[in-house]
Amino acid sequence: MKISFLDLQKLNLPHQQLIQENVSQQIASGWYILGKNLEQFEQSFAAYIGVKHCIGVGNGLEALVLLLKAYNFSENSEVIVAANTYIATILAITQAGLTPVLVEPNAETYQIDEGKIEEKITENTKAILVTHLYGRCAEMQPIWDLASKYQLKVFEDAAQAHGATYRTQKAGNLSDGAGFSFYPTKNLGAMGDGGAITTNDDNLANRLRKLRNYGFSLKNIADFKGHNSRLDEIQAVILQTKLPFLNSENQSRRAIAKRYLSEIKNPAIILPPANRIEEDVWHLFVIQHENRDEFREKLSQKGIETAIHYPVPPHQQKAYSELNHLSLPITERLHNQVLSLPNAPYLTSQEIDYVIATLNQL
Repeated sequence: MKISFLDLQKLNLPHQQLIQENVSQQIASGWYILGKNLEQFEQSFAAYIGVKHCIGVGNGLEALVLLLKAYNFSENSEVIVAANTYIATILAITQAGLTPVLVEPNAETYQIDEGKIEEKITENTKAILVTHLYGRCAEMQPIWDLASKYQLKVFEDAAQAHGATYRTQKAGNLSDGAGFSFYPTKNLGAMGDGGAITTNDDNLANRLRKLRNYGFSLKNIADFKGHNSRLDEIQAVILQTKLPFLNSENQSRRAIAKRYLSEIKNPAIILPPANRIEEDVWHLFVIQHENRDEFREKLSQKGIETAIHYPVPPHQQKAYSELNHLSLPITERLHNQVLSLPNAPYLTSQEIDYVIATLNQL
């Protein structure tokens, strides 16, 4: 049996006909940027998240960059961030002219270790940027408490957490503002690049709508130096078409996760925590294995494709040579041991049976 890690054609097949019909109508309209379909999706996604505003932008990285820039923090202000996040989170901070301060994750949950944040706070700290990694929300209450104590902003990188919840509130509604990605592999994915920012702050939303469009308040009238970062009408149509199915597809991911958690018995495999199954949207099902690369090769020989999220942590990237001196043992161990298993909504029971049986036999 051959099982790919993620087949985008299969992922989109249930929506293909409706997407084609809706996109055809959009193409025929002759309006492709900042139109009614974007407005409709922004309203729909804001309602889904439970916030007042959604601002569609070009991609997930730019969602975070614009969010950080909108606050006009002084240059080199510090932003606390998880050390094991995807490099895009760090790129957003530095592209906004700010300084990332890396905090180790909890080795079991993969989320930022909220107990290690306070020791990193200085007089230059302006915000905590939380990544809801792999589809699980970070432990937000201690982070809110610290933000209140030190008068900090809290932001969410919710690129992997479409529909995830923390104490009944959805990711994207747990902070001053959140950035989402609609990269095709996401739980809610476009067929190209796309992103959005969600917030309940009226003034922030107004500034972001200008910032994404050259800083314009009126056509060709710029209030400040802006960007060109807009979610286009065709991608908005695709996302609007797929949004009603997000909850059911997340539930399919949960069903796979429940099987993995209850049926994988290989003692060499460290499973993710099972204490918040219904709140987690399981964008990725990530295990740990001491001999990850060898184990991955054995799975490949059995026809099971896996992925590594992520092989090199940000502080060891050549692009961030200024961070290369840091010693972050938990982050480094996780990046050497994590392995993502197939958990797409279209996988059959027989395919999951095969994955589990293979994992238990190796």
